[in-house]
Amino acid sequence: MRLPRQVLFVCLIYVLGAPLLFPAERTQAEAEKVAQAVLKRAILIDTHADTPQMMLDEGYDLADPDSPFMVSIPKMREGHLGAEFLIIWVDTKTPPQDVIRRALDLVDVVDDQVTRHPDELETARSAEDIVRIHGQKKIAILKGLEGGHIIQNDLRLLDIFYRLGVRYMTLTHSAHTDWADSSSGKPLHNGLTDFGRQVVERMNRLGMMVDISHVSDKTFSDTLAVSRAPVIASHSSCRALLNIPRNMSDEMIRALAKNGGVMQVNFYSAFIDEDYAAARRKVSGQIAAEVAAARKEYAKVGKRFGWTEEMRIGKAYEAKLPVPGFERLADHIDHVVKVAGVDHVGLGSDFDGIDSAPRGMEDVSKLPNLVRELARRGYSEEDLEKILGGNLLRVMRRVEEVARRMQAGKGG
Repeated sequence: MRLPRQVLFVCLIYVLGAPLLFPAERTQAEAEKVAQAVLKRAILIDTHADTPQMMLDEGYDLADPDSPFMVSIPKMREGHLGAEFLIIWVDTKTPPQDVIRRALDLVDVVDDQVTRHPDELETARSAEDIVRIHGQKKIAILKGLEGGHIIQNDLRLLDIFYRLGVRYMTLTHSAHTDWADSSSGKPLHNGLTDFGRQVVERMNRLGMMVDISHVSDKTFSDTLAVSRAPVIASHSSCRALLNIPRNMSDEMIRALAKNGGVMQVNFYSAFIDEDYAAARRKVSGQIAAEVAAARKEYAKVGKRFGWTEEMRIGKAYEAKLPVPGFERLADHIDHVVKVAGVDHVGLGSDFDGIDSAPRGMEDVSKLPNLVRELARRGYSEEDLEKILGGNLLRVMRRVEEVARRMQAGKGG
C-alpha cells in the first residue's frame, strides 16, 4: 500500500528528529469548526488601521452601515475584531509648523468616535484594558503614532502623546527623521543617532511600544541593541517572499524573536505577492499622474480632493491587476512561524492605508477567512489564539512591566 505523500513527510520529520511545525491539514469542515471555536474566545487584535484620516478629512463615522472604507463598527463586528490600533499619521511632507496640529486633530477624532459610540467602543490604555473591554463585548480602541517626525525632536511630546493614549510609535515613516534612517532612500545617519537612542529609552520608560516597521535594517539592529523591552513590527511582511526593503529579512525576524517581540504581518498586496508588485510597478506612474491631475482639477473649482476620490482612481487600475488571494497572506504567517516560531507573529492589516488587499480580505469583516485558512493548514486552537492577538498582548504586558521597573529605578 502506498502512503500519501503528506503522511510520508510527517513520518520522515519524526524519524529525523526535527520538530513538527505544522500538523496534517484539516478538511474544510474540520477547519470551520476550529475557526468558529477560536473566534468565539480569541481577542483578535489588528495593530494598524489608517482610518482616522477619513474621519478627520471626510467626516467619516465608524458606525456608517454603508461605509466605503475598510474599517467600520459593523465590519469589525462581522470580523470578530476585539481591538484596533487607529493610527495617528501625518505626511512627512507636511510643513513642520502644521505637524502637531494635524496629529492632535487625528487624536481628537479617534476619541470623538469612542464618545459617540460608548456601547460599541472603549478606549484601552493597557493589555488588561483590552481583556476587560473584550469581556464586556465591546471593541477596544488604541492609538499608534506613525512616524517619529511627529514628535519634532522633542522627547516631551512622547510623554504628551502617551497621556493621550498612544501606545506605540513607528520610529520612521517613508522618510528619514533627524535621528533615524527609514527603509526608504539612502542611509543618512547609519541607523539611530544618539538622540534616537534617547527616544527608544524614553519609550521604554513610558511603556510605549517601539515599532520598527518602515525603518532601515541598521536602525532596526540599533533599536534592538538599545531597547530594554520587546519591540514590534506593527505592519511588516517577509522579505524572503517578496524582496523589498520595506519587508523584514529572515535575519531580522529571528532577531525580533530573540528580543521577545512580535511581527504583525501587513496585508498590502504589493508587500506580499511578487506578481502583483511587478504589475503594480508598471502602472504606479500612471496612477500617480492621474491622482495629481484630478487633485489639480478639484483645486481649480475650490473642491477638496479626498480619500474617496483617490480610492476610486486606484480601484479602476486594481481591476486589471493580478490581486493575490488571502492564502498568500497565510503564506507570510507560515514563513514567520517557520523562521521564528508561533509566538512572534500577528496581524497588522494597514487597512485604509492601502489601496489593495488580497481577494477575500478586502476589509476587516473578512478576517474569519484568514482564521479558517490557518485552521485548514493545521494550526492548533492555542496557536491561532496567539497569532490573532495573544502574542501582541504578551508583548504589551512585558513593555508595561519594563516601564514599571524603570520608573522604580530597577532597570528593565
